[in-house]
Amino acid sequence: MSKLAVLVLSLLSVGLFAAPVGANPLYPTPDPDPFFTAPADISALAPGDVVRTRHINTWMYPGTEGHQVAFRSTNSAGNAIMGVTTVLMPVGVKNPPLVSYQALINSIGTRCNPSQSLFNGELQDAPGAMLPLARGWAISFPDYLGPTVAYGAAKLSGMVTLDSVRAVQKVTELGVGNSPVAIAGYSGGGMATAWAGALQPTYAPELKLAAVVSGGIPADLEMMADALGFSPHPGFGLAFAAAMGMEREYPKELPISDQLNPEGLWFREFTKDACRRFLLFHGILRNADQMAASRELMTSEVARGVLRENSLVHFKGAPTAPTYIWQGKYDILTPYEPVAQTVAHWCKSGSPVQLNTVEISEHMTAAVAGFPDAWNYVEARFRGEPVPTNC
Repeated sequence: MSKLAVLVLSLLSVGLFAAPVGANPLYPTPDPDPFFTAPADISALAPGDVVRTRHINTWMYPGTEGHQVAFRSTNSAGNAIMGVTTVLMPVGVKNPPLVSYQALINSIGTRCNPSQSLFNGELQDAPGAMLPLARGWAISFPDYLGPTVAYGAAKLSGMVTLDSVRAVQKVTELGVGNSPVAIAGYSGGGMATAWAGALQPTYAPELKLAAVVSGGIPADLEMMADALGFSPHPGFGLAFAAAMGMEREYPKELPISDQLNPEGLWFREFTKDACRRFLLFHGILRNADQMAASRELMTSEVARGVLRENSLVHFKGAPTAPTYIWQGKYDILTPYEPVAQTVAHWCKSGSPVQLNTVEISEHMTAAVAGFPDAWNYVEARFRGEPVPTNC
């Protein structure tokens, strides 16, 4: 999801988000592994309750022991869903600190989630995400887009992230029940992380977070949709996928499929289980005009309401945990100003936040530039050092 906020929404600009007329979303092919199937009584559990656990083979990551944890979480409509996270434990370290790392997913297929993409080559930032292991920390990779892989649903991703931490701390054999916890991510993963930090005081008030570190945040989806216009975009495949993901999460409010022409419906079927590279490759020569049954401007207040609901800049809550944000000053994919506005709101609310402005325009270069200081910030919080702020 590294380009989510900009890409989500070339489709918005051509009026694919019209008034509700009976949505018919196309969901991903379910994983045949019964571990990923929610029990019938999932709603009887509390958010963060453990459904089941298992050991997994982590041969690709030497020096680790692997576990997967299924847990109860909540979707954007407030309904119970099942989430899954994959935990890598450093061998020989007792009661290590825990980092929940929200990876770059950029996809709408179940095989693209970290529970599988950590082991099939699809996870973009797997090498960099291993850095916490070198510091002796445990790392958890939640499938934060939920069971329908709802690419684009930011609020959902924050709730799943928080519930994944709750669940991991409840698994006695992992030994992290009393460990300090940090959450981290960049771009789409940064959006999930920042949302989790902002939601924590109300959604998971008992959960103690030592640090929230997040960069490249798509903080205002509505502004980005308005700015995109009708121009072709090299990331159209990801934009289309994000629109489909949002429809999965908001089928009544965003009946996008009803606005697709036959080519759009074919492309929807063709990509419903696709990961990032497939989406980018097959979207290169396509555009929204080819997929839409009409070319109306985005005028639906229902659609705009969903975008605002998933835009951090409009969220009234604020984190109480130590928070470190880094953002490229000239990043054309995830604009700086909404992030600065969000941080200003947090500062006024008394949040212990530090904003690091990176004088870089290229989105992924800013990630590389910012992560070393972000991990150092986490380590300082784990050591109990005073919390810095530049509010």
